[in-house]
Amino acid sequence: MDTTQEARRPTLHDVAALAGVSIKTVSRVVNGVSTVDKGIAERVREAVTSLGYRPNQLASRLRSGAPTAMIGLVLKDISNEFYSSITLGVASSARARSTQLITAASDEDVDAAEELDLIFDLCRRRVDGMIVIPRGGDYSALQPEIELGTPMVFLDRHPEELSVDSVMLDNAGGSRAAINRLVERGHRRIGLVFHDLELEPIAARLAGVRDAFADAGIEEDPELVVSGLRDPESARVAAQRMLEMDEPPTAIFCAYNRLTEGVLTAVWESRSQTLVAGFDDFRFSGIVPVPLVLVAYDAQRYGRTAADLLFERIAGDRSPSRKIILPTSIVETGLLSSARP
Repeated sequence: MDTTQEARRPTLHDVAALAGVSIKTVSRVVNGVSTVDKGIAERVREAVTSLGYRPNQLASRLRSGAPTAMIGLVLKDISNEFYSSITLGVASSARARSTQLITAASDEDVDAAEELDLIFDLCRRRVDGMIVIPRGGDYSALQPEIELGTPMVFLDRHPEELSVDSVMLDNAGGSRAAINRLVERGHRRIGLVFHDLELEPIAARLAGVRDAFADAGIEEDPELVVSGLRDPESARVAAQRMLEMDEPPTAIFCAYNRLTEGVLTAVWESRSQTLVAGFDDFRFSGIVPVPLVLVAYDAQRYGRTAADLLFERIAGDRSPSRKIILPTSIVETGLLSSARP
C-alpha cells in the first residue's frame, strides 16, 4: 500500500469515477431524486458505501441558500463558571433544535477590534445567528451584518447603538438586595471590591450598592472602595489591606465571582470575622468554611433565554427588539452560614 499519498475525504468526483456516471447523476442520487434509473442509482449507492463518502451538508445548504443549522456564541474566559454555565444553556437550546453551536472565546482583556474580528469571522462562516457576550464598546459596525440577515442577541450588556435583543441580569437589584441583607444583619462598615466600572453590569451593581447605602443612611467611605480589579489575587491583596485597617470593615461585597474567591482567601488566611458577600453563586459555595451572602441566578437559564430569543429571530420574528431582565435571589451559604451575623 502506498502510504506516501496524503489521506483525504472521498468526493463526488471519486464516487462518479467508481460508479462510471457523471457528477450530476451522483448529486441527484445523493439528494434523493427519484427519477434516476434504479440500476444506476444502486451503482452510485454502492460506490458511496465503498468509498465511505459523506455529503458536505454545509456546502449543500450554502448553495441552496438554506439555513446552515449553526449558531455562534462569542464569549470570554470559558474557564470561568459564569461563562461555561451560559454555554451549557445555549448548547441545550441549540441541541433541541438539531443545531450546532460554534463558540469563539477570547481573553477577558481582549480589545474591541479583536472581539469584532471574532464576530465577523463567525459571520463569514455563515452561522444562522449569533449570541454575543460583549466586553463593551461601539458595535455599530455590526448593523450591516444584522440587516443582511444575521440576527444577534447580546447577553449581559445592551448595545444602545444596535437594534438587537438583549438579555441581562437585574444587576442593580441584586447588589441592592445583598447590601440590604448585610444591613439587616447589623453591618454598616462595608468594603466594596469591584471590577472595571466602565463595564455596564459592574456599573449597575455599584449603583445598586449606592442605592442601598442611601436607603440605610450609610456614607460611602472611599478607603473601603477598590475598583479595576480583574483576578482573585488582586482582590485578595485589596481585601488584606482593608482587614489591616485600624477600623476594618465588618463585611465586604464583591462585584463578581473571581473577586469573591480572592476576598475569601484573605478573610480565611487572616482568620477575620469579616462577612463576605458577592455577586454570583458558585458550585462549591456550600462547603466554603466561612459564611457567605451571595447574589444567585440560574446561569444556564440565562444562556437558554438568549438562545430561545435568537431562534425566534432565525425563524422570522421581525417584531421590535426586546430587552429581557432576569431576576436574582439572595442565598446565605458556606459551612458556617448560621454561625455568626
